[in-house]
Amino acid sequence: MTTLALTDEQIVELVNQLPPERKKNVLFALAKDSQSRQNERMKYAENQLRFLSKKRDLDWDSMDEEEKEAFIDDIIHEDRQCP
Repeated sequence: MTTLALTDEQIVELVNQLPPERKKNVLFALAKDSQSRQNERMKYAENQLRFLSKKRDLDWDSMDEEEKEAFIDDIIHEDRQCP
């Protein structure tokens, strides 16, 4: 199979030449792929938060949303200077 090298601009131009229904199919395929990757990133992030909470003797899965937000805030700002 031959590989064709195209610039991003060329790809966009080719998609723009498609009939509306086929353009929609391309967009749906891209959106589905994007959603899949977002789900993978969210799972990874949540596993990292579980790991960090366990290191602090906390259980991520038993925290409510407010506790999770406070925990994340503490992690994000753990290098800040206390007044």
